[in-house]
Amino acid sequence: MKLLSQFVLCMALFAVLNAPFAIGQNLLTTEGLIAIDGKSTPYLIRHLPVSSFPELPAPIQAALNLRGCLIPQTYQAHRPENVVHASLESAGSSDWAVLCSAKGVVSLLVFFSGSVGADSLVLASAQETERLEAHGADNVLGFNWGIDKATPAQVHEAQAGLTPRPLLIDHDALADETIDQRTVYHFYAKGAWRLLEMPVP
Repeated sequence: MKLLSQFVLCMALFAVLNAPFAIGQNLLTTEGLIAIDGKSTPYLIRHLPVSSFPELPAPIQAALNLRGCLIPQTYQAHRPENVVHASLESAGSSDWAVLCSAKGVVSLLVFFSGSVGADSLVLASAQETERLEAHGADNVLGFNWGIDKATPAQVHEAQAGLTPRPLLIDHDALADETIDQRTVYHFYAKGAWRLLEMPVP
């Protein structure tokens, strides 16, 4: 049984490393085993270094590197992801959100354009191994946490099932997705973050 598990893990690693990923030469992979229902289950988490995102402003890159951040990629990723540029603080602002993996913990960091230096806010955090999901024929676990920009129009569309339907927001929200489960939308207004109301699935 142990040999079979190792074979499955090796085959999964081969498949992941040969997946169509835009900058695979910079790809870093963490692998291991965790217990699920009393069974050792293999997992693979792909990461990219901060340098894979040259569009990030230099102070933010420096802050992320100081934290020891790698950028985790979902098991569905075909291009670099989980670094977001959007107007999160207000209409027209130039802000960034990043998933940072360091020492086994993933944090959702937000950097506002008006912050001093590269000060960040931690919106959420979790052990990396708590954000795993089985996928593919061999059921190897992969990272399932993704973030993206959500424009006012995209948020309004997502709220279509609400009655009454909320008014159109005036700047971007941050889409926080657990793959194949649900997406929540973080929205900053009046000096605080809140989750936007969405229809019940």
